[in-house]
Amino acid sequence: MATSSSATLSKTVKQQYMELPQGDKVQAMYIWIDGTGEGLRCKTRTLDFEPKSIEDLPEWNFDGSSTSQSEGSNSDMYLMPAAMFRDPFRKDPNKLVLCDVLKYNRKPAETNLRITCKKIMEMVEDQIPWFGMEQEYTILGTDGHPFGWPSNGFPGPQGPYYCGVGADKAYGRDVVEAHYRACLYAGVDICGTNAEVMPAQWEFQVGPCEGINMGDHLWVARFILHRVCEDFGVVASFDPKPIPGNWNGAGCHTNFSTKEMREEGGLKAIEESIEKLGKRHSYHIRAYDPKGGLDNARRLTGHHETSNIHEFSAGVANRGASIRIPRMVGQEKKGYFEDRRPSANCDPYGVTEALIRTCLLSEEGDEPAEY
Repeated sequence: MATSSSATLSKTVKQQYMELPQGDKVQAMYIWIDGTGEGLRCKTRTLDFEPKSIEDLPEWNFDGSSTSQSEGSNSDMYLMPAAMFRDPFRKDPNKLVLCDVLKYNRKPAETNLRITCKKIMEMVEDQIPWFGMEQEYTILGTDGHPFGWPSNGFPGPQGPYYCGVGADKAYGRDVVEAHYRACLYAGVDICGTNAEVMPAQWEFQVGPCEGINMGDHLWVARFILHRVCEDFGVVASFDPKPIPGNWNGAGCHTNFSTKEMREEGGLKAIEESIEKLGKRHSYHIRAYDPKGGLDNARRLTGHHETSNIHEFSAGVANRGASIRIPRMVGQEKKGYFEDRRPSANCDPYGVTEALIRTCLLSEEGDEPAEY
């Protein structure tokens, strides 16, 4: 398995520079989603003070022609700070800054789904929508080969790897532990992690987050994962089906509830939402991966704990359904439901917005409504 050349550079030598005092200056790393809708970019600027809120941070710009977001003849794009976190790589007082991207005319870039999502979330904030997203990913070498897999073959069949313990079952736990701690330091609402069904596949969970915070926290958790993997010389892949054949794909199961669903008798509201989702299946499939459903078609086959992409289904404790109602929720008649359709490379802003539009704004049809 190939690892990156930069991973072989001495971290001990680097550390002697990272321990140098930085005076009263602060490094702010601006992060944004590029033109693919799934890749992340970043760059750093120096501030003369430690920002205490988003309002303290200046807007910035970048060359959109190098990120598939503009033409070279009109390439300047604007970075508008949207959410701020502590920087686990440079440590306090330095910051990570997640940004909205605006075009030259100050309108959202095509892959900036955050602005519309925020508007939709504000329309239903009185219902206190909570989300929790289960981000699956696969650790690969720089050659695209799964971490720890034999170079000319396959590991043993699936079975012992899910939540596995031991060098022959858990591949790459150092990456997972480093990422978990870095997220906690940054202030990301990470709430758990586990090894997944396919060897070298892992999952972390973020939430519960209210409204727009779900997308903000998941994107920053992804950024931190990419940076941690960079240090280890490996790659984090969010491909929904990285290895064809009899191996599990990777999703981003999304748990959703409102205040009404969490209160006594909330199962009725859950069932009403599921009924609405059933009538709008194709709209959600299009919203649940960056290629309008083409990526998910490789994963949602009806096998390997997935539903069929062409059919909507729901059931209690059924991991082969589009929507799963946890058994505890079925017994207590309140709580939340899990939408198992979103792909690992989905945009959480698009996913959470779609759920609000259908379940709470009662939209119908294959296109989102204009407000």
